[in-house]
Amino acid sequence: MKYNSQTAQEQLDRLEEDADIQQEAQRLAEIKLGTSPNTLAIERNPFTLQKGTGGHRANATTLRLLDEIGGVEGIQNFTDAFYQLAFVDSHIDQFLRDHGDPHGARFAFWIAEKFGDPTEPWTSERQSRQVCPFHSHGHRLETPHDRSSAHFAAWHSPKRSAEDFGKHFKLDDARVWMRLHFAALRQVGGFERSPAFCDYYTKFIGHFVSIYESTATKFARESARWSENPQNMKDYIAKGRRMSDVIGASYVTALGDLPEHEAMDSSWPYPST
Repeated sequence: MKYNSQTAQEQLDRLEEDADIQQEAQRLAEIKLGTSPNTLAIERNPFTLQKGTGGHRANATTLRLLDEIGGVEGIQNFTDAFYQLAFVDSHIDQFLRDHGDPHGARFAFWIAEKFGDPTEPWTSERQSRQVCPFHSHGHRLETPHDRSSAHFAAWHSPKRSAEDFGKHFKLDDARVWMRLHFAALRQVGGFERSPAFCDYYTKFIGHFVSIYESTATKFARESARWSENPQNMKDYIAKGRRMSDVIGASYVTALGDLPEHEAMDSSWPYPST
């Protein structure tokens, strides 16, 4: 996919160089070619790995956690709930061109496959996904076929203002997204069903959000805690479903929302060197 915005294209190129996204593309290519080498190294804990060592790896622990949360069906319970929250949040909805797309199912398939689902639902779904053109702000683009193209399409959503069209995700976008995402997980009872899954999943999101906005990682834990207090959601709804404390806040200001040890921690969820 090409686009005449140099900044957007550079950001897309950076996404496509990400180790996890390259793994996903390689796996789809292997399926299409009829080859299936077992190249995934099993690690006791993926987050004992240093950044830049090949991306997330499924293992016996992630498979157990996947089972605890209810498999792909259990995950889709909260991804569907998340998109219902996202569709009515004007800040996040601007990135979602079409509510009719199976957003929740695709997200659940991706998570389940990353946790080691042997049926590889994300790869299987992408084999049959149709790519169609759409127009936005006078430009012709294509519907997504993988994670990098999905985020490129979100940056260029026709719902975005002309001023923001093509800009990649910023810290406030990521924080609103994470808060709503963990709120949906809490809403469907995920934190009660499997605290271990949710603890790991918070690290998982912290790992993956960094490719979209590098400063967002250390806010994953705060985002997960935000929905612990039901009053936060009530206040958010009362304010027109707008997180005014987050939107537009600078990184320095945002750090004030974190406990000092999290604000100062540049290694989480990875080990210190």
